[in-house]
Amino acid sequence: MHLLITAGPTREALDPVRFLSNRSSGKMGYALAEAAKEAGYEVTLVSGPVALAAPEGVHLVKVESAQQMWEAVQSFCKASAPHIAIHAAAVADYRAKTVQSQKIKKHDETLTLELERTPDVLGSMRTVFGYQGFLVGFAAETEHLVENAMAKLQRKGCDLVIANDVSRADTGFDSAENEVILCFPSGNTEPLPKQSKRSLAREIIRRVAKLAAEKTHP
Repeated sequence: MHLLITAGPTREALDPVRFLSNRSSGKMGYALAEAAKEAGYEVTLVSGPVALAAPEGVHLVKVESAQQMWEAVQSFCKASAPHIAIHAAAVADYRAKTVQSQKIKKHDETLTLELERTPDVLGSMRTVFGYQGFLVGFAAETEHLVENAMAKLQRKGCDLVIANDVSRADTGFDSAENEVILCFPSGNTEPLPKQSKRSLAREIIRRVAKLAAEKTHP
C-alpha cells in the first residue's frame, strides 16, 4: 500500500528576505510518515521547510510555498494514485498578491499588504486531481474544534478529519505531544488521548489503514 503524506508549514514570500508562514514544526506529519514506513507501507512525504531529518526509507519531496506543494501533490496523484493520502501540512491560506523584488524598506509607521488566496491542496484532491483513494485531513483549530472539523470534512470530501486544538501550549504546534479527535462522515467522533506524536502516529496509521481497507472491500 502506498501513502502520500504532507507535512510542515509553507512559506509565502513577501520580498527576498521575508515571508508569511505559521508555527507548524512538521513533527506530526513526519511521525506519520515514519509510522507508515514502520508498518511496511511505501511512503511519499511532501514537506514544507522544517528542521527535521527525513524518515529513513521514505521518499521525501521538499517544497516551500503552497503553490509548490499543490503542484507536487497533483503530480504525484496523477503518476501514482496513492491508496491513502494524509494531509497533515499547515498550508498557508494567503500569500502576497505581489512579491517585491527588493527588500521592503522601513518608511511609514504602518504598512499595508494585499493578500490573495493560495491554492487549496486538500480541497483540490477530489475536485481537481480526481483522487479516489482514502482521504484524510487535519483541522488545526483554536475554537469550535469538532464543528469546524466536520465542516472541513464535508467541504473537502474527506473520509476522515483529525482535529487538534492548536491553542493549547502542551500539544499541537512545536510540541512533542498531541491530543486529537477523529471526525467521521457519519457525524461520530472519537478522541485519542494525549500522547507522544510518535505513539499517536502509529495509532492513526493503524486506524486509517483499517478504514481504507474496509472502504475498498466492504
